Amino acid sequence: MKQAVIDIGSNSMRLTVYETTPPQIFRVLFKEKIMAGLAGYVEHNALSPDGIERAILGLLSFRATLSALDIKAVAVFATASLRNVKNTDQAVAAIQRATGYPIEVISGEEEAAFGYAGAMQELDLTDGLFVDIGGASTEVVRFTGGVMESANSCPVGSLKLYRDFVRKILPNKEAIHHMEKAITMATLGVVERPVRQGLPLVCVGGTARAALKLAKRVCRLPETSNSITIGQLERVCQELCASQKQAADLILKIEPERIHTMIPGLLILRHMVQGFGAGRVIVSQYGVREGYLCQKILKAS
Repeated sequence: MKQAVIDIGSNSMRLTVYETTPPQIFRVLFKEKIMAGLAGYVEHNALSPDGIERAILGLLSFRATLSALDIKAVAVFATASLRNVKNTDQAVAAIQRATGYPIEVISGEEEAAFGYAGAMQELDLTDGLFVDIGGASTEVVRFTGGVMESANSCPVGSLKLYRDFVRKILPNKEAIHHMEKAITMATLGVVERPVRQGLPLVCVGGTARAALKLAKRVCRLPETSNSITIGQLERVCQELCASQKQAADLILKIEPERIHTMIPGLLILRHMVQGFGAGRVIVSQYGVREGYLCQKILKAS
């Protein structure tokens, strides 16, 4: 059967349609993305009316696509975009009324667990770390022997950092310094826990995929590559932090829609790599939507 999953994130809203076969076999049919930037509509810790309207318009656009394709099985969940605001219930109710879609707001720990489960649908790893850098939160999982040991959500994301510390489009050196301090504070108690050095760090999400694209360009990696060495990641960071013009030219060529969030996201990724002493970064094409599909929908069918 065909199953649609919609993820209302803090930076982007994403629709993925799958062809599913019990018990947990799926194939991606197509994807759509809207860079809604909902974290930018948070005022006094509440999602503003404009932000609620932005989410509604995004869902209505997806609904039109699904209606045209006669796809009726639709699951919608929200992450930090609706989880980390004080008017969650009010915003969810308004969006549900306007779109007709029931919305599940998942916890940070659930988001981490779903992201890890999704990545493992593609990768065959038993020991390592998992990181999902979003717009307003970053999820971290440790796994050993193919079993998840811990799942944490840190209150820091690429769009939140941009909104809090960057005055123009790209950060200056002072803003980078302040963002690095904010990342350290937001990840206290998570990154500092003892962990075996050299473990692979599995990453999902837009920041990770964009970092891989940049590494392929800067370090001349093969197009088929799905991993970045620590040295290559550092080279990308140095390239983007050296000068604003150089950074703008590179990002606009590779990932223009992330011109404002690319450097904040990379700073989070670098902090995770350094803090955990990871051996390499592996980027998975699957993530929280695939984990949600397998754990919440296919398991229950």
